[in-house]
Amino acid sequence: MKASLFFLVIATAYVVATPVPDNAPADYEYPRYVKIAGGDGQMHDVDLEAEPNMEVLDEVNRNPANNLYLLYTRRNSIVSQTLIINNANSIHNSNFNANVPTVVVVHGWLSNQYTDINPTIRRAYLNKMDCNVIVLDWRRLALSDYVTAALGVPAVGRGLGQFLRFLNQVTGARFDSMHLVGFSMGAHLVGNAGRELGGQVIRVTGLDPAGPLFIYSRDRIAPSDGGYVECIHTDGGYTVGGIGIGTAICNADFFPNGGISQPGCLTNICNHNRAWELFAATVTYNHLVGRRCTNNLQITWNTCTGANLHMGNDDLRKTGTGMYRVNTNRSYPF
Repeated sequence: MKASLFFLVIATAYVVATPVPDNAPADYEYPRYVKIAGGDGQMHDVDLEAEPNMEVLDEVNRNPANNLYLLYTRRNSIVSQTLIINNANSIHNSNFNANVPTVVVVHGWLSNQYTDINPTIRRAYLNKMDCNVIVLDWRRLALSDYVTAALGVPAVGRGLGQFLRFLNQVTGARFDSMHLVGFSMGAHLVGNAGRELGGQVIRVTGLDPAGPLFIYSRDRIAPSDGGYVECIHTDGGYTVGGIGIGTAICNADFFPNGGISQPGCLTNICNHNRAWELFAATVTYNHLVGRRCTNNLQITWNTCTGANLHMGNDDLRKTGTGMYRVNTNRSYPF
């Protein structure tokens, strides 16, 4: 009896740990009712077939750039300055410096400028280098129900792209000095921003891109959205209610500890948030190195034998393709 129970546990663990297989059915869909993590630190019951709030969507589509663009630099690392599209004075009167890199940080669902991802990544960059950090607060849409927020992501992404084009026109800030970083639903938002600019932005990073309503959507983050598009998957998979997409969808895709369950985490929220925690740590230390894999089984069983590539970091000239397994520790800096 004990032996049978042992093998049952092992078999169950294998199912839980297995990412989306290479031959997954093309018509796979999430169940209608799922639990999804919000930026409020809670899991929420979501009906993926719920009617969206058309009033909010109409407003977002009419005014896609109607969001907060909050600038932080080493001269104002704590209190932000608000940049306004089509208002050149808001740019000229700020501390924005077109001669240093610009990093845009975009939060996910049920979040805002104060959600932990924003100050964490902001501090990592400003402690590392002289740069412009712009936090996009898109709470008007992000605080809506999940379906409404997901449907509005492409419009807000286009608005961010239009804002960056305006920034380029007003200051001469080059697209090859811009790095867009988005978490969860925000990963798809920065992808759409890069798409609006024809892929001119030098680097786009998706941190555990949201899966529900995006896994097969043409509006999800894609390799052509920037010069180099990287995704970090920490809570993927079909079988365990993973919040993120568990497959390779970018130029380079990193799967820390297999991409589903993270050391020190007991919940999907912890696994999901680990993506931005890992990224912030790599900006500071550039210490997490992936090994290239040829298939998902190698990622799962940690048997990858290909070339190395650093995950994350602040390198604007970074390049790479393929899938990579990364092994980390359970606590910062991982």
